[in-house]
Order: sequence, then structure tokens, then C-alpha cells
Amino acid sequence: MAFFLHKSNLANHFRSSCQKIEGSLAVPNRAFHVEPGEREKALLAKDPSLRRFKSYKKSVWRLKRIGDVLTIVVVAGCCYEIYVRAVMREEARKQGKAE
Repeated sequence: MAFFLHKSNLANHFRSSCQKIEGSLAVPNRAFHVEPGEREKALLAKDPSLRRFKSYKKSVWRLKRIGDVLTIVVVAGCCYEIYVRAVMREEARKQGKAE
């Protein structure tokens, strides 16, 4: 009997929590926009001393392109090695059966 009583309390709890969630969804939980303060503006401002460390789009694009090409070359090399080993194994099997 206690098991059924416990189950009904659990069901009531879920039902009430679902109603709370539905009610909270009706009212948006968004804050108003606040302008950043002086410290935040100073932190977001461009610093000329850090300009030499900035990664420029062209150099990043070239580096990414080089990485893509190297990845393709490595994958092609691995595929070629797998193919060569498979062909060599097949030839060895044929020679073993012929003898």
C-alpha cells in the first residue's frame, strides 16, 4: 500500500513541476541591455602594442590551406600503402598456391 501512496506523491510532484515550467515559459526571462562600463570599454579597445601578435586573415588562410593539403597527402599515402600491402599479399597467396 505504501508503494502506491509513494507513486501517487511522485506523480503529483512531477505534475506540479511541469505546471511551474509551463508558467515560467510564458514570461520571458531576459534581462535589459546594459551599456558596458569604462573598464569594459578599455578592455575591448584595440591595443597598438598587440598589433604585431595579431593573426592576419591571409596568413591564417594560407596556413589552413597548407594543413588541408598535408592532411590530404597523408591520407592518400596511407591509402596507397594499404593498397600496396593488399596487392602484395594477394600475389604472395597466388604464388604459394601455384607452387
